[in-house]
Amino acid sequence: MPFLKPMQFLGIGIFCLSIGSTKSFSQQASTNSLVIQHVNVITMNDSNSVIPNASVYIAHHQIVSINGAYPKNATVVDGKGKWLMPGLIDMHVHTPTDAGPFGPKYPTQAATLFFDLQDQMLLYIANGVTTIFELSARAEHFGQRNEMAKGAVIGPRMALAAMIDGGTGQGRKVNTPEDGRQAVRSAKAEGYEFIKVYAYLNPATYFAIIEESQKQGLKVIGHIPDSFKGKLKEAFVPGFGMVAHAEELSNYAKDYSEIEAQQMASLLKQNGTWLSPTLITMESIAAQVKSLAPLKALPSLAYVHPLLQSKWLTANKYNKMSSPENIAHFEQYTQFNLQLVRACAAAGVPIVAGTDAGTSGVIAGFSMPDELALLVKAGLSPQAAIASATKLPAQWLGMDKQVGSIEKGKLADLILLDDNPLNDIQNMSKIAGVFVNGQWVEKNKLQKMLQNLAAKNHATKDQYDWKTITSPKK
Repeated sequence: MPFLKPMQFLGIGIFCLSIGSTKSFSQQASTNSLVIQHVNVITMNDSNSVIPNASVYIAHHQIVSINGAYPKNATVVDGKGKWLMPGLIDMHVHTPTDAGPFGPKYPTQAATLFFDLQDQMLLYIANGVTTIFELSARAEHFGQRNEMAKGAVIGPRMALAAMIDGGTGQGRKVNTPEDGRQAVRSAKAEGYEFIKVYAYLNPATYFAIIEESQKQGLKVIGHIPDSFKGKLKEAFVPGFGMVAHAEELSNYAKDYSEIEAQQMASLLKQNGTWLSPTLITMESIAAQVKSLAPLKALPSLAYVHPLLQSKWLTANKYNKMSSPENIAHFEQYTQFNLQLVRACAAAGVPIVAGTDAGTSGVIAGFSMPDELALLVKAGLSPQAAIASATKLPAQWLGMDKQVGSIEKGKLADLILLDDNPLNDIQNMSKIAGVFVNGQWVEKNKLQKMLQNLAAKNHATKDQYDWKTITSPKK
């Protein structure tokens, strides 16, 4: 179904946000020694234990102790009546990079649209997302990750997947097994940590990419290529590590029945393939096919750069498809996606939370609480939904010794909540503050920064028109 394929390059969305000085933000948020007192700790460790009224000591970006000794001069954060949990991991994002030039260009010409990285990362940290998995990674993303590692920008950790597809055009396009193998080898040599397979690969090339990825020690995530229509089972070969959307399975449904969902879940389970359903993406697309009113009413739309607002509201490809047939079709997908999650959970298929942030209407950071709520709607317990965004993705990414649970020696990527999310997943939105690599950013600071961002976007909205900027006169 071509209309389900995320748009490449500018189509995944552009943010250009401003919250003031990056340097002052990092300086104000940084501390070398900090203790959270009298807090309830949701560990998300192997025993899923909750430690009440605890003291968690953090130093040099690491959890030093839980209910252990700490220096008298440590900065104190009052956690009384609050809940501390691991930072969230969004397993499917598309992070904008500098873009352009648009139209004719000459050698050495640089981008013409530049974006402040701290501005972009605000939306993630404001929602407790402390790790993101970039599934269309490019060279620019290495630079973004380095800026955050240096402390110039406070933001989430970033895992990078190189996307390999068939057909023609820009990017890694391969149409033979040997070209597929070479693309994997090149991606590893360039420093990419994962491989993403995409829609237009032929079977032989797809198989070669997965086989070579295993040889190179790279996990594979992605779409089920269109070339497997009518033969879904053949796509599940050893090394296909994760399906990137539930609708990749829904595309193959015939009667959208519970039995069919169970059969698909069985394919994943038998192959050892995980699922990142990105339920919020299909919910958002289905809503836009029907009407743009819900998108216009989103409070978080105010934090989206006006250029992207212009695209979503004036050149929305999903809304252009509006018809009774398409409305019914997408609504059927949203329902079957929920069935797939229930079936996969029942079959023991690991499920991880991803949002496809950057797709039209799916706002970075703000879409994660919505995804967790949809997973609960599908039948997961709040604890299982939280696991899908903490310890499970940390395990799949190979980062479970660093993040994903609250344990001595792990990195201090943490969220402080006003209420218990284990009782009600909606409490995930009640953030009192966020620890990003041990740096504490409290609620009032985050809210002020978001307010400033919304004000800037409103003040500059008349300067941006999607069609004019992306299609300049020659």
